[in-house]
Amino acid sequence: MDWFIADTHFGHEKMRARRGFASVREMDEALIARWNARVREEDEVFIAGDLICHSELPPAEYLRRLHGRKHLAVGNHDRVWMRGVALGEWFVEVALTLEVFRPGLCVTVCHYPMLDWYRRRHGACLVYGHIHDSRKEPYYDFLQTIPRAYNAGVDVNGLGPVTLEELAANTAAWRARQATERQVTKGAWRQ
Repeated sequence: MDWFIADTHFGHEKMRARRGFASVREMDEALIARWNARVREEDEVFIAGDLICHSELPPAEYLRRLHGRKHLAVGNHDRVWMRGVALGEWFVEVALTLEVFRPGLCVTVCHYPMLDWYRRRHGACLVYGHIHDSRKEPYYDFLQTIPRAYNAGVDVNGLGPVTLEELAANTAAWRARQATERQVTKGAWRQ
């Protein structure tokens, strides 16, 4: 089974506060529990970056507890913690972008949203992170219009890993909520 996830930010106080947890430990334990409730040891987990951020715990404390064969597309917050880890011990692969090939399916995994990716015109998907549940940047509205580009951030996916099918459904729901909010905002402005 293939799972996709991004932006867990294990150990990150700022994300703890944003997600409403009482402590970083509580957030970390909830994320680990949700991960392990779905992922079996033999499953493949494709991480679209920002796995750990500003944690007081060593990375191995998280990595040893997370089920599955992990593949990491490096995010902007990963570079610091990665320096002190034997990456080959914990990850099948680590790269800026990953390509997943399954019969009839091609998926590019990258921390950052992209406008184009390998075989996009032939039905390939993009799985990205970085934006969480935000739309502060002006290009986020444009990003909503790109077919088969899916936000794997835990903040829009129930704080856990999801299948590609769930990712597509969750991204469609997130896009619909964003569109509704834009309409409400525009309507309120006109009144």
